[in-house]
Amino acid sequence: MFVPFSEFQKIDLRVGKVKNVEEIEGLDRVYKLEIDLGERKKRTIVAGVKEYLQPYELLGKSVVIVANLEPKDVRGVISEGMLLAAEVDGRPILLVPEE
Repeated sequence: MFVPFSEFQKIDLRVGKVKNVEEIEGLDRVYKLEIDLGERKKRTIVAGVKEYLQPYELLGKSVVIVANLEPKDVRGVISEGMLLAAEVDGRPILLVPEE
């Protein structure tokens, strides 16, 4: 399936810094991330990278997120975006900007 360029242009990609990483009780595959995008409040994003990355590998890292997705409730946690990663050999590789 191809996505028209006009649709792709609607995606709001932003760079932010991971300020906090927490586990969500009862969920094995996701972390609750707090991302600083330079806005008034930090964004909460639920990311399915727990089986591949430790919290210390995420904390303080600059990451790329999709900032204009509809919020989604994940076990009572509202996820306000999506962490971008590419799949390589079945593992997520984060899209990390050069500093």
